[in-house]
Amino acid sequence: MKKLLTVLLAAALMLTMVACGNGESETSGADSSLEKVTIEKLDDLAGKTIGVQLGTTGDEAASKYEAQGATIKRFSKGAEAVQALKTGQVDCVVIDSLPAEKFVEANEDIEILQGDFFEEEQYAICMKQGSELVDKFNEALAELKTEGTLESIMKNYIGDEIGKTPYESPENVDRSNGKLVMATNAAFEPWEYYEGDKIVGVDADIAQAIADKLGMELEITDMEFEGIIAAVTSGKADFGAAGMTVNEERLQSVDFTDTYANATQVIIVRK
Repeated sequence: MKKLLTVLLAAALMLTMVACGNGESETSGADSSLEKVTIEKLDDLAGKTIGVQLGTTGDEAASKYEAQGATIKRFSKGAEAVQALKTGQVDCVVIDSLPAEKFVEANEDIEILQGDFFEEEQYAICMKQGSELVDKFNEALAELKTEGTLESIMKNYIGDEIGKTPYESPENVDRSNGKLVMATNAAFEPWEYYEGDKIVGVDADIAQAIADKLGMELEITDMEFEGIIAAVTSGKADFGAAGMTVNEERLQSVDFTDTYANATQVIIVRK
């Protein structure tokens, strides 16, 4: 009997150790023993480990500090970078301001550093160089801006009226002009993200509104952010919309529409 009890106790102890040691079941939690890393200005990024989403403007901005001893850890999704911050794998995360706000809302143990650390950026829609769609999209964007539709879409996802002004396609839209394929990375709330199995967000609604103007169907394809430009240049997608900043490097590969929104990078740290 004593031997049987010993075996049972050992088995119970082993099960407890397995349950507690399974990191995959506890990935959403933060390590309360982690010390807060002091970052108050951009110069403090020197020597730090910085989490970014691969191929984004945040990746580009953080990479400038590698020469000063910073280590850049690149993740396919912003949420993965934030989780790495919560578990101490990185000291901070550099990412666009609006997704950062969403991450902070959902995680009480992290915060956005206050201050204007990075220059303002312009978001636009990218297309294959020389595409005739650029002018058509610009015309549609101008109409949507004049009508107030762009502002309404933004307000539905950003600010104090979230969810109150959803975009709805006009009745009896003629979609006989073909199909538009949009490449995006649906892990960038509020610009694009999943609700159930549907991709929603600012960019998704703007793309739908443009498709309605052009009399075309819209198909949204989710992929890794760094694959969007390749999908556009190869013709696998007609355009890319993913909170994408216009910069000189990207202009070497694709054309952009007129700007439809402004944004900036911010730094997220543990509290």
